[in-house]
Amino acid sequence: MTTTAARPSDARDRLLRTAGELFYAEGINTVGVDRVVAEAKVTKATFYRHFPSKEDLVVAYLESVDEQFRQWFDQLAVEHPDPAERLRAFFEGIATYLCGPDFRGCHFINAGAEDARKDSRPRRAVARHREWFRTTVRETLREAGVDRADAVGDQLVALRDGAMVEGYLESPEFAGTVLMKGFDMTVGNPALLG
Repeated sequence: MTTTAARPSDARDRLLRTAGELFYAEGINTVGVDRVVAEAKVTKATFYRHFPSKEDLVVAYLESVDEQFRQWFDQLAVEHPDPAERLRAFFEGIATYLCGPDFRGCHFINAGAEDARKDSRPRRAVARHREWFRTTVRETLREAGVDRADAVGDQLVALRDGAMVEGYLESPEFAGTVLMKGFDMTVGNPALLG
């Protein structure tokens, strides 16, 4: 028996895109299902056919952002076969992103801050993304031949997290500059890590 892959639902895509825009701009807890349904121009029955609960929608939103990040990094790997150049391009891209006009912080930090339930499905989606990010940075540092790649990677993750918060709450330009200076100091001088 031959089967064909189901086409993604236009309504589901619209719901996910609308929810993502609203969640990022206004916060997950602030935006209700009724608002998403109204702005996506679908019925509630359509919403619940695709997402049995708001939590399912939140998880799908986080997973879609995670997938975009992974695809971006995969594209950087094609464009920058040298791991050191790839990692620099990755962090330069993050610095550029946090200086963008519509930047409202990190999708994952924001989602984690809004959900105090440590073992909720959204928090587990946040944890999966963060684990991927940390592992990717560490592995790329190892590929680049950086000593103590795990410690250096942990520093870069913390530096990136701080830059994301600084970029949203205070000064995006300052945060982007500090992120790249910190990248150069950390990757160029892992001995600074002690």
